[in-house]
Amino acid sequence: MKPTAKAAPPGPPISATFGLYRQLVTDRLGMLTSAADRYGDAVRITVGPQTLYYFNHPDHAKHVLADHSGNYHKGIGLTEARRAIGDGLLTSEGELWRKQRKMIQPVFQNRRLAVHAQAIAEEAAHLVTRLRAHEGGRPIDLSAEMTGLTLGVLGRTILDADLGSVGLIGHAFEAVQDQAMFDMVTLSKVPRWLSLPKERRFRRALRELHRVADGLVAARRADPRPDGDDVISRLIASTADDPDRRAVRRRMREELITLLLAGHETTASTLSWAFLLIDRHPEVRERLRAEAAEVLGDRPPTYEDLHRLRYTAMVVEEVMRLYPPVWALTRKAVAADEVGGYPVAAGTEIMISPYTLHRHPEFWEAPERFDPERFDPARPADRPRYAYIPFGAGPRFCVGNHLGMMEAVFVIATVVRELRLSARPGFNPFPEAMLALRIRGGFPVTVSSVDALPRGPMPARRR
Repeated sequence: MKPTAKAAPPGPPISATFGLYRQLVTDRLGMLTSAADRYGDAVRITVGPQTLYYFNHPDHAKHVLADHSGNYHKGIGLTEARRAIGDGLLTSEGELWRKQRKMIQPVFQNRRLAVHAQAIAEEAAHLVTRLRAHEGGRPIDLSAEMTGLTLGVLGRTILDADLGSVGLIGHAFEAVQDQAMFDMVTLSKVPRWLSLPKERRFRRALRELHRVADGLVAARRADPRPDGDDVISRLIASTADDPDRRAVRRRMREELITLLLAGHETTASTLSWAFLLIDRHPEVRERLRAEAAEVLGDRPPTYEDLHRLRYTAMVVEEVMRLYPPVWALTRKAVAADEVGGYPVAAGTEIMISPYTLHRHPEFWEAPERFDPERFDPARPADRPRYAYIPFGAGPRFCVGNHLGMMEAVFVIATVVRELRLSARPGFNPFPEAMLALRIRGGFPVTVSSVDALPRGPMPARRR
């Protein structure tokens, strides 16, 4: 039945607050999935003083993220993340966001992807070398390896800096995400002066990230690039005339910490889930190997190979359907509106979840099944455009989507051609919904070589 504009969305009763709060702490994805299953595509979720409208239909996503995006600013979760990343590109609004986007956009233009391709291929080859060192040995944490890889790619492509010299900063980003989620769950009501262990860990992490950002800027000032076409050089140039050096330093930190977090965490998450699913589906692994052998032979991938590694790209797209790196897109209504027939008051917190939208049974056949052929370009996609939004939608569509896609495709093709990564026996992955959707506790794998694959046609597609 079509809702009236006078009714609020259905949702759990106030008596369910404790159970919802517990799920918000331990299993955010489970909470959203069960809410959609029980109440439909529009749900009102109230936890204590906080009420959230959770919309789970492509039309809702289109309305909030694209058609009326100006009326919806960043919401719960990212608001709390501002403690660490300030008003970087991920959290800023209005004219500031437009200036930041204009400054960074040229770094991600397609004309630069060909230049970045070589760096990605080389980093993928270095990854294979590092993994080979563990061949036949004890399990290693693949998630940590993916973090190192994606930071290396980020440094060599859009930053033009050696991030290997800044130390292991993955732990710092983990502390930042933990605190942001803690602030969200507790509605930032825990006093800072209590200096809880989590808060102290966050402050140490923030000092470390500030040190890294300041070091990158200082190194670039000391060694400027002739073309000035990387993010750090563009940041320096864009703030050169600002007399407020304290504000400039803050902006530099916020922009670089945002870029470091968003630029590596999402791709690392996608690659971790990809290798887990590839391990669980041997037929997919063999098709990937066959394609890599047919397209690449024994050479590294180049930019021209990107459109030829079609099945590999299909695998990446299906991985991001099941485990989108950004699992939730939160917004806050600026003015009163109506979404899907439901009234939305000014100030209402809104959530669109790619995780549940990508599993909506109305738009995806057997939505829990891993099936890369859903994304076969020759197969008509009988679904709305906004049923699949792994990179977001509307004006705030992810600026690095093409670079991230190329990185994932090249890394998978390079690794699968050479190695088999097998999950530790008995490993039971749990999707942990932080700022990005990661595998809780890491992903332990053993490494082994694969037999040489004769060149020839790829195995026939499954019918």
